[in-house]
Amino acid sequence: MRLYMKYFKIHLASQMAYKLSFALTALGQFLNSFTAFLGVWFMFQRFHQVDGFSFQEGLLCFAVVLLAFSLAECFGRGFDMFPQMIANGEFDRVLVRPRSPIFQVLASKMEFTRIGRILQTCLIFAYALPTSQIAWSGMKVLTLVLMVLCGAVLFFFLFLIYAGITFFTLEGLEVMNIFTDGAREFGRYPFSVYGKQVLRFLTYLIPLAWFQYYPFLYLIGKVSDPIWAFSPLLCLLFGLPAYGFWRWGLYHYKSTGS
Repeated sequence: MRLYMKYFKIHLASQMAYKLSFALTALGQFLNSFTAFLGVWFMFQRFHQVDGFSFQEGLLCFAVVLLAFSLAECFGRGFDMFPQMIANGEFDRVLVRPRSPIFQVLASKMEFTRIGRILQTCLIFAYALPTSQIAWSGMKVLTLVLMVLCGAVLFFFLFLIYAGITFFTLEGLEVMNIFTDGAREFGRYPFSVYGKQVLRFLTYLIPLAWFQYYPFLYLIGKVSDPIWAFSPLLCLLFGLPAYGFWRWGLYHYKSTGS
């Protein structure tokens, strides 16, 4: 952890060296995700409810997914940039250092400009939490925290799979964006609005629904069993196949020779 904090300080200092550039990039991130918020707003202005969910309830889903994705992208950006590390031979140096390759890739890149998105989610939460008519309790606050944290970990696992694919293709497959950037976009609404087949897929194959949809039903009172409060923890099981795939790709890695 001490070494990771040193990387943290180095990345922060390097990005803050150009404060205006940092501020403008963060503003761009804010405005980019703000257009997605406008899409949600216009949808509910037209239909008032979507699949039985109100505007404030929809905003909670939107904010949870956006915050989880932003945290994962902020601190897991190294895996998103992994194809460049493979292509330029930098990963060869990673393998001869006395630290875990996962740790080194994780610490190689941090994007603090994602604070623009994080700020937007804070503003959305500030509006949606008191107006959603949720009877808040300690258990429901814990549920919301688990939704965000476990969602961020799940997105990190998806980045890890993306990096694992690069061992075989040299370039990451864009199809993975369906489950990362695509999930951020689809997560603007509860996943049930896309139909039962999509919900099953996001439950049993890519467990995005376990941190977004099922605990959300508990938050708004559509299910009462408190076991659903801990359903985001099931996302952590996805780490087993994600890590296994990474290790399989690492075993088959061949140096670029550069």
